[in-house]
Amino acid sequence: MTSYETLLHLAFRTPADQQHYLTPAVLGAYTGFEQAAPREQGFRFEQWRLGVATSLLRLLADLGDHDEARRAADVLHRALSTARSPEDIDKQIHKESKLFDQVYTNLYVNDEGEALLDLFARTLDADAPDLLAQVNDEAVDLARELDFEARNDDEDE
Repeated sequence: MTSYETLLHLAFRTPADQQHYLTPAVLGAYTGFEQAAPREQGFRFEQWRLGVATSLLRLLADLGDHDEARRAADVLHRALSTARSPEDIDKQIHKESKLFDQVYTNLYVNDEGEALLDLFARTLDADAPDLLAQVNDEAVDLARELDFEARNDDEDE
């Protein structure tokens, strides 16, 4: 399993989420990039980036029960699954741009949440495969350390 696939499985943990979100288009984004002809690499890179970004937002949503992050992750997932060009990706995401602003508005974030948001920002800034691979690997490391139960314990008190 690639680091990208590991991140997806860490972000989408339940069987229902895996069935819904881990579609062939999502699972194959990294492999699609690796195998793309030079003229398609830009688009395939954007798909891979969307998969990483979707995973990070989903981890943030689950960590803090954050509905805006969950909805933003769904927008990215939809773009990854349906867009046929980088321009189409931009068009789909631009329609929901206010939602992405809301992810950062009035958000209580702990250290883990801040680390996820930092990785999300770095994903958006990554303009080369080695940079995105580094963010992907760091995201896997962080996702393995996240304590989703601590949030639930805090709410019970």
